[in-house]
Amino acid sequence: MLSFDVEEFDLPLEYRQSISLEEQLTIGYSGFQKMGELLFATNVPATLYTTVVFAENYREEVRALSVRHEIASHTWSHTHFETEDLLRSKQALEAISATPVYGLRMPRLKTVAAADVLNAGYQYNSSINPTWLPGRYNNLSEKRTLSQREGITILPVSVSPRLRIPLFWLAFKNMPYKIFLDLAIQTLKKDGYLNLYFHPWELADLGKYRLPFYIKRNPDRLFKKLSRLIADLSNEGDFSNTKSFLDNFEKGVQ
Repeated sequence: MLSFDVEEFDLPLEYRQSISLEEQLTIGYSGFQKMGELLFATNVPATLYTTVVFAENYREEVRALSVRHEIASHTWSHTHFETEDLLRSKQALEAISATPVYGLRMPRLKTVAAADVLNAGYQYNSSINPTWLPGRYNNLSEKRTLSQREGITILPVSVSPRLRIPLFWLAFKNMPYKIFLDLAIQTLKKDGYLNLYFHPWELADLGKYRLPFYIKRNPDRLFKKLSRLIADLSNEGDFSNTKSFLDNFEKGVQ
């Protein structure tokens, strides 16, 4: 499962840099266009966890991608969250994309009550990175693989067996490619699936922002690296959007 968190680029706010919503959207859309080129060139299905703020500003573009790719919720805004956003973001994204919304990923992988997710009508939640990330979260006590919680399917982001080495966007950007690929294949063979995620804004030019180099390093190189990853993993299994994978998993098909 290849997924992207489609959102307004508010990351500078974490580093105490002012950035207007208009600029956040402009950078997010710049990366979104590159993401679209990547998905078209590689011809693999993906799941796009999308904020309503982004989708409302780029309705036609989001709806066009929804024909081929799954649209899921990244809540209403990437910067602010209220429990009510679970339901209203689902409803708004369904209206914009003209497709059902089944899944949720919280901005910055924040914790959310399973009962609230269920009450808002979702089937699955992919908001847990079951590893330790200093300064962000410690989820070593969480289950590493797919599970059920209060009627909701919990689909964590993939980490390696045993050591729980993270396989998310930041690891891919900074880890030697061969090591990341080997860990991904090991995880795929052990678990029967991979759940990987990235952000469109990673593919945009972030050079002017005062962000750590490990976050904003060469986006053109990243585009080629992601293309290579998709090609290499295509030799190991089949790509699927998240809802289709879960439907088949429940039927005992992996």
